[in-house]
Formats: sequence, structure tokens, C-alpha cells
Amino acid sequence: MSDVALSVLDLAPVVHGATAAQALQESVLLAQLAERLGYTRVWYAEHHNMPGIASSAPPVLIAHIAARTDRIRVGSGGVMLPNHSSLIVAEQFGMLETLHPGRIDLGLGRAPGTDGPTAAALRRTSDPFGLEDDFPDQLTELRGFLQGSLPDGHPYRGVRAVPQPAHEPQIWLLGSSGFSAQLAGQLGLPFSFAHHFMAENTEPAVRLYRSSFQASETLAAPRVSLGVNVVAAEDDARAEYLAAPANLQFLRLRQGRPGRLPTPEEAASHPYSAAERAFLEQRRASQIVGGPDTVRRGIEELLARTNANELVITTMVHDGEDRRRSYELVAEAMDLAPREVAPPAAA
Repeated sequence: MSDVALSVLDLAPVVHGATAAQALQESVLLAQLAERLGYTRVWYAEHHNMPGIASSAPPVLIAHIAARTDRIRVGSGGVMLPNHSSLIVAEQFGMLETLHPGRIDLGLGRAPGTDGPTAAALRRTSDPFGLEDDFPDQLTELRGFLQGSLPDGHPYRGVRAVPQPAHEPQIWLLGSSGFSAQLAGQLGLPFSFAHHFMAENTEPAVRLYRSSFQASETLAAPRVSLGVNVVAAEDDARAEYLAAPANLQFLRLRQGRPGRLPTPEEAASHPYSAAERAFLEQRRASQIVGGPDTVRRGIEELLARTNANELVITTMVHDGEDRRRSYELVAEAMDLAPREVAPPAAA
């Protein structure tokens, strides 16, 4: 499977009994391990008003991680563009690319990454979701700032994003529906689909992206990555035990009760209703959970169905050592080639 890239999506989970500071330190350790194991990139997702996720400000976390790693690509998976002005994002990622040339990814999404009231607070409007309709124009504006190429007659033609990077960060469009898939194809950009929470749309969106694709200066052929939930352990039973807390946390989020990642013991003893069990069984069907052989089979089956170029793996487990071990086992199962890196900087 050496032709398929493996990467990391880290939400910086804040677990029951720990602090956000500890969660961010765990993110450093995971990124350093991923680099040594040969993962291609590590991404951080923008979420807000979620006590169990510490990655609310991806550019800040990207800078922190990039300074503590050597060669792995670091980026956003993603920045929710309608939450920000295009100029601010261009300056932030222009700065990151200038500091860490050739290592920065700018994954962009159009959802707010939060609930309605928080989206209104972020976007300072009574109709926060209406801003998503401007996403294509805002994306064009962002790339114009990054490249210093806004056209004559544009109202911001005289405005420059400083610093201007020597090269544009690698831009990906993220999505969980057909909108971003089609837009990414039309613009000739790489596309990353959120299989980890919208699995039923994966194959239609990937087909739409490929059928819409037009070669560009950025990309000659379609490139697809999939976000996927994976928990690996020494055997299937242990992996299922470790995976349960994230499913309980997601259930509570959908019930309007976001919180920290519970312990495996709490997840095992939770009195699930029949409706809750049905909801979790449906969610569990799209996850890859098990020992090394089970995980390898699950990954190979997903790749056979989608022909994805890359998997961006997210692993939400309570203990940091268990999380790092999961990524080690996945790397071993998929024959990932380790990378020689400089000794890690102090966290």
C-alpha cells in the first residue's frame, strides 16, 4: 500500500480529567511520532464552543507544531473560511508558509464548525449560514491575496497580504456533500471528503469530484483524500473498548450536550437506550476499529471502493499512549516507511 499516503487529523481532544494544555501537549507528541513513522501530513480542525476539542485556532496550533517538527507537512483540516476575512487567512497562512516553506497546507471548509449561536458570534451576523453562499467568491479572493494577483478593478486590488509567501500553501477543499466536491473539481484543486462523519455521501461526492475535474496549474489529475475514523489496538476487543468513548461523546454532541472525551469505563457502563444504540451502530459501520489485521482489511476495503489517494486518519481515544500506539499499529499494518528526522525540539 506504499502508493497510498497516510496522514493524521488531530482534533486535540480534551479528555475527562485533563486540561486543554495537556491536550495540546499530546498533539505535539503525536505529530512528532507521525513524522517519525512516515505519515505525510498532520491537520488540525477548526471547531468552536466544544469543551472536548482544543483545536479552535488552527493557525496558532499549526505554528506551534511546525516549529516542533522537521519535515512533516502541517496544516488545517480545515479552516472554516466564512468565519474569517480572506485577508486574515491569507496573512496567517502566508506567514506560516514563509516561516516553514513547503510544509504548510491550507484545507478550507464552508461550514461554521459549531452551533448556530456560536456561528452568529463568530460571523457577527443574524444570518451566519448565509455567508456560506459566498464561499466561491471568498476562495477566489483568498487566492488572489496569497498570490498577489487580484485583478484590475477589484475593490481590494491595492491591498497586499503581508508577508507574501514565495509559494502558495497547498490548498485543499474539504467537504461532506457535493458542493465542495464539484467546486474543487472545477478549480483543479485536491479534495478531502469527511468520510468520518458523513460516510453515506463518500462515494457520490468522490465520483462528482472526479467527473467535474479540470486540470489546473495546481493539479494535473484528481487527488482525493478521505477523513476516516480508525482505532487500532493489539486485538479487536481492546480496540472496540478504546473506541467507545468517542462514540459516546459524539452522541452527546448530537443531543446538544457537548463535553470532554469520557473514559472507556464510563462509555462501557453508560445506559444506552435502544435509539442511542441504533444511532451508534450506524456511526460505527463507517469506522475502522480492531487489531492490525482487521484494520488493514478495513482500510483496503475502503480504498477498493473509493480509489482514494490518501487517508487522513483521526483517532479519538482517552489515553494519549493508546492513541499514539494506534497510529503505530496502523503504520505497521500498512507498511508505512519510517522517516529519519532531526531530534524533536522541546515542546
